[in-house]
Amino acid sequence: MALLTHDSAPQPFPSDIPFLSDLGVEFLGMGDGEAQVALTLQARHCNSWHVAHGGVVMTLLDVVMAMAGRSLDPDARGGVTVEMKTSFVQPAGNAGSRIVARGRAFHRSTTMVFCEADLWNEDRLVAKAMGTFKYLKRSASSRTGKPEPG
Repeated sequence: MALLTHDSAPQPFPSDIPFLSDLGVEFLGMGDGEAQVALTLQARHCNSWHVAHGGVVMTLLDVVMAMAGRSLDPDARGGVTVEMKTSFVQPAGNAGSRIVARGRAFHRSTTMVFCEADLWNEDRLVAKAMGTFKYLKRSASSRTGKPEPG
């Protein structure tokens, strides 16, 4: 996946994730171990200092890393976060700012993937994260179209 710009057009998410829809997160793309999402901040995303809440920042970093990891495994139906570390560099911005998270998978095993991500407000680095994700495999019925017993 070529790196996208801040002006990249949103696409439909590959999976329905109600929480991300409710937040207004935009899916910009994923493939080859990379992914990007964005969010135009609204007052509801901000803390008492009127900048993006840390939970919003961590959500974008978590999601973009999981998507980057998932893009490397076509049989995965998803990935769950095993651990995540986030460093906040500076405030993400206030209502009206558009923030973009970029994730990259840098190592994988058969069941796990290790990723990193950064979050930007224009050309300002806001936060960095590293995470470990466990792949959830598709059931045999979803691969073959046959119902599972039981």
